[in-house]
Amino acid sequence: MLMYFSSLTDILPGVGVFRYITFRTGAALLTSGLIVFLFGPSIIASLKVRQGKGQPIRADGPQTHFKKAGTPTMGGLMILSGTVVSALLWCNLSNIYFWVVLLVMLAFGAIGFYDDYLKVTKQSEKGFSGKARLTLEFIIAIVASGVIMHFESTGLALPFVKDYLLNLGWFFIPFAAFVMVGAGNAVNFTDGLDGLAIVPVMVAASSFALIAYLSGNINFADYLQIHYVAGSGELTVLLGAVVGAGLGFLWFNAPPAAIFMGDTGSLALGGMLGAVAVATKHEIVLAVIGGLFVMEALSVIIQVFWFKLTGKRVFLMAPIHHHFEKKGWTESQVVIRFWIISIVLALIGLSTLKLR
Repeated sequence: MLMYFSSLTDILPGVGVFRYITFRTGAALLTSGLIVFLFGPSIIASLKVRQGKGQPIRADGPQTHFKKAGTPTMGGLMILSGTVVSALLWCNLSNIYFWVVLLVMLAFGAIGFYDDYLKVTKQSEKGFSGKARLTLEFIIAIVASGVIMHFESTGLALPFVKDYLLNLGWFFIPFAAFVMVGAGNAVNFTDGLDGLAIVPVMVAASSFALIAYLSGNINFADYLQIHYVAGSGELTVLLGAVVGAGLGFLWFNAPPAAIFMGDTGSLALGGMLGAVAVATKHEIVLAVIGGLFVMEALSVIIQVFWFKLTGKRVFLMAPIHHHFEKKGWTESQVVIRFWIISIVLALIGLSTLKLR
């Protein structure tokens, strides 16, 4: 409807502003944030009643976490609701990249929701089977990668290198799927403290909103000598909706959290970031901007591998944010310092847009 109004500039002066990605991004951000802020309390109250004891707390975790018992999870439903409603209002619904990224986010969110549901109903840290979950994630990611490959080249853009794409051929599909699944699970590992995951997600989403806008504009892409992806600019609006919903969620997730994001949110947001990186051909830059997520995922992989190999642990506890808690950092120190790291990494990642 808004896109239709934007064509009536002769009859309704001023409505042409709806055509601008920048205007719609700001509007999407405000809309999603307002939706989450207004409906958040009722959603939290409903989840608290339905979940009873809330998210189970790890028995081997820091002692300070046991006071969080009874806090409801599945807060990702708040983020997804605000994002979807806002995106459907403000995005161009004829854009294929919008639908691919949105459906990846919702599909990953559905997997996370089922995982959270099992954990809450069984009151156990063991939810959905790890192998089954990964299998479903890869199926979704492979389908999304195939659709993206149909509309653009199979080349891999390299940071700091201009006018060159490394042609992956059919290997593009498993590579792109790995990026989406890896991003989803990396954000999932990061979600362990109040406010720890949502702010780095918003930082990464804001960074990729800029990347999508520049990559989707042929003039800016030519000036910066980055790969031009026609239509990818519309992802800026979707990412704006994500940032707004994230701000609304942070209002309730700030310490002490009234609700946890859960796998519902972390898997959805991580998969979304991976899909955007693939669509804009900035997969490697995602590893820089989302370096905090990479660090969290690697700490788990290293811990598991080394323990199986030697029976000893590299970290006091994995993911790595728990390691620093065990070393005596307070929860707020860990969270704020990790926020700082995510901002610095985002600035480094964005610098690759100009340094060629």
